[in-house]
Amino acid sequence: MGSRRRNQRVSKVFNLRRSQATLDFVDVDIERDTRVFISPRALTLMQTDWGDGCVSLIQNFFERVIQLIKDGKDRAAEALLQELREPNETHLGMSREKSRGRALGNESAHDVWTALSQSAAAKSGLIRDLEDTVLLIPGISVDIVSDITTNIIRGPLIEYTQEQANQIGIPLEQGIPSGPMWHPSRGEWITQFVDLPMTKTGKLLLVPKAIVRRTSLYDTQYFYRHYMLEEMQREELKAGSALVTMLKKGPKVHKKDLIEKYGSNKKAVIEQTLKRPDVLDEYRNEVGKRPFLPLSHEDLDHVEGDKPTDWDALLTAVTSLRTGAEHASAYEKTIEALLTALFYPDLVHPVYQHEIHQGRKRIDIKYTNMAGVGFFEWLAKHYMAPQIFVECKNYRSEVANPELDQLSGRFGRSRGNVGILVARRFDDKARFEQRCRDTALDGRGYIIALDDDDLTALVAARRIEKEPQYREYPILRQRFDAIIS
Repeated sequence: MGSRRRNQRVSKVFNLRRSQATLDFVDVDIERDTRVFISPRALTLMQTDWGDGCVSLIQNFFERVIQLIKDGKDRAAEALLQELREPNETHLGMSREKSRGRALGNESAHDVWTALSQSAAAKSGLIRDLEDTVLLIPGISVDIVSDITTNIIRGPLIEYTQEQANQIGIPLEQGIPSGPMWHPSRGEWITQFVDLPMTKTGKLLLVPKAIVRRTSLYDTQYFYRHYMLEEMQREELKAGSALVTMLKKGPKVHKKDLIEKYGSNKKAVIEQTLKRPDVLDEYRNEVGKRPFLPLSHEDLDHVEGDKPTDWDALLTAVTSLRTGAEHASAYEKTIEALLTALFYPDLVHPVYQHEIHQGRKRIDIKYTNMAGVGFFEWLAKHYMAPQIFVECKNYRSEVANPELDQLSGRFGRSRGNVGILVARRFDDKARFEQRCRDTALDGRGYIIALDDDDLTALVAARRIEKEPQYREYPILRQRFDAIIS
């Protein structure tokens, strides 16, 4: 079964010759669900144009639902919720056999409507309330929240899928029904015919691996035992109730006695939370301060039952390639595969031959910087680095000033002014780094130069160091310090 499962991955079905580490999306099995979930919280942490667009859609949808509830238009509100259909095309979720997305349906849609109508959703953060459904609505689990989110952001997911397919060679078929897409200005669901990949199991939506998680932001039982029950203990002690037991150290209320009296299932959690909403606010605030990191390569390998990343193969694909212009395209692709694996989850969403200035200039590879720790986070805090540009030079001859000028000419206020120039070798690396320093001192941006030896060192560090140590990328930091000193 393990072998068959691997052979049904997107990468195998479309013969991409790519491993999960080198893909920006989850390399799902097209027949069975991969047991990860789209997290609304992860979308808020992306802080990219694409992520912000998704967050805006979710906010708009729930604002619309809540406004209908306020206006007493309950049927209209429930009708919007009932359009949250089965998103089988992502192949994410809990199904062990064939993928089966779990739509809300009439009963669950009514439960969501009830919870929203009776909660403080209109006053609090709406994205937060969507994740609250895992805590506060019977029958709603992390995979249902993922399904809700998938439906609302289906439009951006289709655009992402089309972009990824065009870049890495997945064929698109025309005239595929999109499924319901939320239209924010019209406040309604729409359906269109779009271009999407098709497999033997139906249409396919690709999902960025940066927005999936294995567990929910919130944990019902953890919240109940470590927040709610502790507040209830204090209340029972203060009231001197029959649950108070006298010990040598003083009076105590045992959690097991509270559970025996009030219960511990989801219904009990909801009942007690409605009486003490401040406890939920405390839990929300504390959870919001904790790291909620993207899944690592190792996490995804474990979920998918895959082999560890073959760093030797990724590096060899670069270093064994012949130099020269005739191999420039192949070099660019092998560099992108290696850097995508090396720099994830800090740099995501690689785009080949990104056009700027109305197509008059192109960038070999553009990455979006969403680092939460390490070197790239430091860059984003101290320099203009929302995007990182990479230029690839598979030259037989020396890389010189024109190549530096070419990359610095791609910088801009909205795009950022940090880039990486990757070349096979430098005849005089110290001299070239001085040129990079001159470029920085002239106010034309910051360029880090890497050659085959540097890539070899980066791979060696990635193999032996653990997160978050490897995400400090000391080689990159040393090079950057040298050009700004």
